[in-house]
Amino acid sequence: MSSSPPRTGPLTDLRVIELGQLIAGPFCGQIFADMGADVIKVEPPGQGDPLRDWGREGFPLWWAVVARGKRCITANLREKEGQDIVRQLVAQADFLLENFRPGTLEKWGLGYDELRQINPRLIMIRVSGYGQTGPYASRAGYASVGEAMGGLRYVMGEADRRPSRAGISLGDSLAGLYAALGALAALHHREKTGEGQMIDATIYETVLSVMEALVPEYQFEGYTRERSGSILPNIAPSNIYEGSDGMVIVAANQDTVFARLCAAIGQPELKDHPDYKTHVARGRNQQQLDDLIQAWASSRPIDEIERVMIENGVPVGKVYRAADMLNDPHYAARESLTEVPSQRWPGIRQQNVFPKLSVTPGRIRWAGPEAIGQHTEEVLTELLDLSPEQVAKLRASGIV
Repeated sequence: MSSSPPRTGPLTDLRVIELGQLIAGPFCGQIFADMGADVIKVEPPGQGDPLRDWGREGFPLWWAVVARGKRCITANLREKEGQDIVRQLVAQADFLLENFRPGTLEKWGLGYDELRQINPRLIMIRVSGYGQTGPYASRAGYASVGEAMGGLRYVMGEADRRPSRAGISLGDSLAGLYAALGALAALHHREKTGEGQMIDATIYETVLSVMEALVPEYQFEGYTRERSGSILPNIAPSNIYEGSDGMVIVAANQDTVFARLCAAIGQPELKDHPDYKTHVARGRNQQQLDDLIQAWASSRPIDEIERVMIENGVPVGKVYRAADMLNDPHYAARESLTEVPSQRWPGIRQQNVFPKLSVTPGRIRWAGPEAIGQHTEEVLTELLDLSPEQVAKLRASGIV
C-alpha cells in the first residue's frame, strides 16, 4: 500500500516512468505530476539527478520544483538487473519519458522497438537537443545550444553587444512543455486505436516553433530580425520606462489605446500629431515617442504611473521580481504561488499548478523527495511484488 498522499487532477489514472536528468525531460514529468499522474523517476543509485545540487551554495532549490510530486527510485541502468526493473515498470506504464543522448537507451536494450514489444500501448516521450534522426542526432545538446540553433539567442539582447540569454533555461522548459503536449495528443490517439507511439521532441525545434515569422521574413523580404533590446522595432509605444523608484512596462501601440495614453500623460493633442497619428508613423518615430513618455514618467513613482495608466485603460505593469510576486494581491487571490510540503524547506512557496482546471485541478503533493531512492521499496514492492528482502538484496548489490 502506498504511503504517498493521494493524487488529484485529470491524469490520476496514468503512470509515467521518468528516466534522464536535469531539466528538459524532468520538466515534462513535473507537468504530469502536477496534473495527478503517478510519475516514477528513476535515478542512478548513490548519485541521483545532478539537479539535486543545483542552485546557490547551500540552497539547491531547483530540485524541489522540478521533482515535486514524483516518486523517486533508484536503478542502475548500466546493469541488466536495473534494465529489467525498467522493463517491468514499463509493462504497467502509460508513458516512458527520457532525455538521454539519442542511442543511449538502445545501447541498454531499452529503445522504443524493444519496449513496445513489452507494452504496445506505451507512449515513449523522447526529449533531446537535435532529435532521434538527422546528422546532428548524436551530438550532446543543451538548452543554450538549442536556443542558438532555433534562432532565439540571436535576437535577444541589445543591438550593440553579443546576444544575451533569458536568465532561465527557456529552451529546456519549452521542450518539456511541447513534449507533454505531444504525449497527450498521442494519448488521445491511443484512446481511439489502442496504439502507442514515440514522441520526438527537440530543443532546437521547440525554440524554432515560437520564432513567429522570422524565416519567411527572410525568405520573401530578405529581412533578418536583429537584437532590439527592450522594444520590438516599429511597435510603439511599447517599452520599459523608469519611474523615480522602479520600472514599468507600458504597451499602447494600438490607435485607440495610444489616444488614451496621450490623455493619461496630459498631452491629448499627440494622438493627432502627424508623427504619431498612425501605427506606421509611431513606428517610424519610435525613439522620440519613447523619450516623450520617459520624460513624463521619470519624476513619478511607479505606483502613480500604474494608477494613472489603469484609470485611463492603458496596459501597464510593474517589472516584477520575486519579492513583488510574494506580496502581490492578484498572485494571492489566484493562488499563483502555493506553499508546498517539504521536510528540508518548510514553508517553501512555488509556482502553482498551471493551467487551472475548473473540475479536476491538479495539486502539488510534495517538493522534490530529499533522499535518493526515497520511494524505491514502496514502488518495487507495490508494483513489482518484490519482497523487502529482495529489495534489500538489490540495494546491497548496487542495482538500486
